This record gives sequence, structure tokens and C-alpha cells, in this order.
Amino acid sequence: VRAAAVPLPDLPYDFGALEPYISGDIMKLHHQMHHGTYVKNFNGLLEKQADLEQKGDYAGLISIQQAIKFNGGGHVNHSIFWNNMCPKSEYAPPGGALEQAINEKFGGLDALQTKMSAIAAGVQGSGWGWLGYDKAKKEIFITTTSNQDPLVTKGDYVPLLGVDVWEHAYYLQYKNKRPDYLA
Repeated sequence: VRAAAVPLPDLPYDFGALEPYISGDIMKLHHQMHHGTYVKNFNGLLEKQADLEQKGDYAGLISIQQAIKFNGGGHVNHSIFWNNMCPKSEYAPPGGALEQAINEKFGGLDALQTKMSAIAAGVQGSGWGWLGYDKAKKEIFITTTSNQDPLVTKGDYVPLLGVDVWEHAYYLQYKNKRPDYLA
């Protein structure tokens, strides 16, 4: 049984819709080249996994798990990331239960943004900053993951907001100034 190919999702806005904060050139490169490569590699690995399963090659299956995590994580994380952003004209601050949780946990949206930006800026190398929901504790929290590790690799958490701090997300526009990108 072959897994269905994972598609590269369309962006919910035009490449230039986030300017001046993120340039259209970066968005096009980031979406088509980087996310597109994760999808292509993930699909190839899913095919390889099916072949290895069919052959009963357990050592082979084990050997590709890190690559599945990296490329599958790159796809999952970016799919969340694109939907976390919108043109400024369409932005509305969180409301309802999420607003209440942010106010209780962080003291307001500005405080959340400040803390999340600081934590994401501190990622060594490449990775992600996350606002997540802990189902067991029924609370929101901020954390980071390395490389393309999805938030689920840290526990039974629901990603609410993911911020890509790989240099490919910002370098053409912000150079090596990750905090400026996160501001």
C-alpha cells in the first residue's frame, strides 16, 4: 500500500501580501523552494518507507526515520506557518478563550509577543518558536524546537502559532538580524 503523495499547499495570500514585513521574493523562495523541497523529499521517503515495509527491512526503516522527521516536520511546520500570517489589513488580535488565556498566562498580547520573540531569537542555529496548547494541563505555553522538529515531538501539544527562525525565512531581507525579523 502506497501513501498518497503530500501536496505543497497553496499560500492563503499572494507572495507579496506580507510586504513590507516579509518581501514577496522571500515568500516565493521560501514557499516554492524550501517548503517544496521538504514536500518532495517527504514524498520520496514515504515511498521508500513503503518499499522497506514490504521487504521487511527493519534496519532500513530505522535508518530513514530521522529524514522522515526532518522533511515531514518541515512540511507540517511550514503548513502551520503560512496560515499563521496574513496581510496587515486582515489582521485581528486574538479574542475569546485564546485572548483570555494570553492575558492570564502572559499579561497581554504585547507581553506574549515580547517573550515569544526573545525565546525564538535565542534558538541556536535553526529551528522554530512555538505558542502551543498543553492538552493535559489545559494551558498555553511558549517553547522552541530545533531544526524542523514539529511541536508534537515534545509532547501531546497543539501548535497555535509557529515562527520559522531558519535563516532562509528572513536572510534576504533582514540579513543576520533575527530579532528585527521577529519584531
